[in-house]
Amino acid sequence: MKRILFSTVLLSSYCFSQETDSLSLQQHIKTDSTTVSKAKITTSNIEDVVITGTIKPTSRSKSPVAVEIYSQKFFQKNPTPSIFEAIAMVNGVKPQLNCSVCNTGDIHINGLEGPYTMILIDGMPIVSSLSTVYGLSGIPNSLVDRIEVVKGPASSIYGSEAMGGVINIITKNALTAPKLSVDLMTSTWSENNFDLATKFNVGKNAASLLSLNYFSFKEKIDRNKDNFTDAALQSRVSIFNKWNFQRKENRQASFAMRYLYEDRFGGEMQWNRSHRGSGDVYGESIYTNRAEVFGLYQWPLKEYIVTQFSYNYHDQNSFYGSNPYNALQKVAFAQTYWSKKLGKHDITSGVTFKRTFYDDNTPGTLSGDGVTNEPMKSPIWGAFVQDQWEINDKNTLLVGYRFDYDKIHHEVHSPRFAWKFSPNPYHTLRFNFGTGFRVVNLFTEDHAALTGSREVLIKSDLKPERSVNGNLNYIWKIPVGSRLLQLDASAFYTYFSNKIVGDFDTDPDKIIYDNLHGYGISRGASMNVDFSFSFPLSVNLGVTYLDVYQKFDGENKKSQQLHAPKWSGTYNLTYKFPNNLTVDFTGQFYGPMRLPVLPNDYRPEYSPFYSLANIQVSKSFKSGFEVYCGIKNLFNFTPKDPLMRPFDPFDKSVDDPVSNPNHYTFDTTYGYAPMQRIRGFLGIKYTLK
Repeated sequence: MKRILFSTVLLSSYCFSQETDSLSLQQHIKTDSTTVSKAKITTSNIEDVVITGTIKPTSRSKSPVAVEIYSQKFFQKNPTPSIFEAIAMVNGVKPQLNCSVCNTGDIHINGLEGPYTMILIDGMPIVSSLSTVYGLSGIPNSLVDRIEVVKGPASSIYGSEAMGGVINIITKNALTAPKLSVDLMTSTWSENNFDLATKFNVGKNAASLLSLNYFSFKEKIDRNKDNFTDAALQSRVSIFNKWNFQRKENRQASFAMRYLYEDRFGGEMQWNRSHRGSGDVYGESIYTNRAEVFGLYQWPLKEYIVTQFSYNYHDQNSFYGSNPYNALQKVAFAQTYWSKKLGKHDITSGVTFKRTFYDDNTPGTLSGDGVTNEPMKSPIWGAFVQDQWEINDKNTLLVGYRFDYDKIHHEVHSPRFAWKFSPNPYHTLRFNFGTGFRVVNLFTEDHAALTGSREVLIKSDLKPERSVNGNLNYIWKIPVGSRLLQLDASAFYTYFSNKIVGDFDTDPDKIIYDNLHGYGISRGASMNVDFSFSFPLSVNLGVTYLDVYQKFDGENKKSQQLHAPKWSGTYNLTYKFPNNLTVDFTGQFYGPMRLPVLPNDYRPEYSPFYSLANIQVSKSFKSGFEVYCGIKNLFNFTPKDPLMRPFDPFDKSVDDPVSNPNHYTFDTTYGYAPMQRIRGFLGIKYTLK
């Protein structure tokens, strides 16, 4: 029976982040032009602008919260058709495939599962929990201006679902975007991706960005000869329209809409549409319809007051073999905040409201009588306050507090503390402490277990999942001649309590929900190194050590987190030849990680060390054209035996003592890496500025 690991959660989040453009930055940021004459380096050359860590745009060096920034050009070094695949280039962030058949997955930060990661678009919680599994692949890279990553709990800023970290996808500004950009890419596996974006002005004070993305992969490929597709077939269309307005005194205003349709299939090679939902030929077929609206408006007052809003609609129609799963989720969000600078204090306060509607065809949304359908409707109110105090040029202190009220869990309190010490432009130390929480909907992380008739049983009054986190970050910028070698090191420790889990094993006729009687730990350290040599070579290397586990009351043994390798890392080398010719060598490596094995499983419980490497050669021309080509999965790595009993996907012989003495069942969750082998790609871009 097929399993998909994901959790539907109530999003209770307020988003301090806001869309940033060149005009608003002029309003908030003054470049630090401190100069060290010996090295001939100005700090203005090493400043980055961030908005995810705190409410207003600020330089990275002045932010008391550690924020990592990645531009669109960074991800173009390994071109991919979606953000889900591209984000693997970030050290400590892992796109995890949760199903070896339909290839759905989620994003892990520091080893924590996808539901603990909040994903924003332009600072808004537009990527709702259901779509963290089924909607991430629909965000094309063509929309991205940059991506900001905050690792560690951020519930005091963003509310529920931000226990593991935040990924903020900041889209291009229509006022400054190119007039036209086109990107065509294909691969030797017949993966075809088309991006088209055009910008047009409406009068003198408004501009609109219209983007179309189409991805098609329709060729059934089975290189490992298990009669199942190695990669899920997909047809995906995404339409995005964003409006930016130029107003007096550089006040901000924007409005955006996006529509996504995806048809995804994985399964036996002989499957066709007529087999959808049947018990004859196994296939996993998922239709996704998704619409989003979000915007921002700064009030026309002397005071800095901003209102943000978002709405998303996610409809899914799917079959996993003969088991149907149909779900509908609607999330509305609004917040208004006020910011005021009083001397050295930058005060921000505001209120938020979020309403989540969720319904599906499983017992997870049945009422207590087990008969009546009872969709989840969850309004959550929140209020927050934050004080960023710039004590002096070397010390900045941030203190914040957030209050949320949910009808099930009632009051939730989230304090926050951050301190930055920077004795000079080359050394910066940041310490962050705070709490996180996750308000969980009583909905399983295992859809297959809900396709039968089960009674939902709540053992006690559930408490929200809580976490306490400490994070220490140190950045050292080392002058090497006229250049800088940058070291970025972090150590983190998070303690989780009250984790809500669904027990499907105690009673086969029941789903028993309860808080975990024990605790969880996520701890580790990471290091990033960036350097550009005097010759045209730049290097970015990252390594992360993780120890993520749970410990149960009365037991000394700890349970290691699934799909959380002890060691992982990234590498990125770029060499620029004359005549605008560039070679990029990128990749990730992963140490052994614990895998979900079955009882008496013949497959190893831990994966081997492996690396996914890519190489790209690109050449740009003055006319605006760029041609690129390369190889993906250069070392040709794929997992061994990702499917258990692929020859019996409907478990017809599960009790046969001769052919199946261990009573193995068909299982798709063992796969830990893509099944796509080495392949080439070719693409062409055109940009009209």
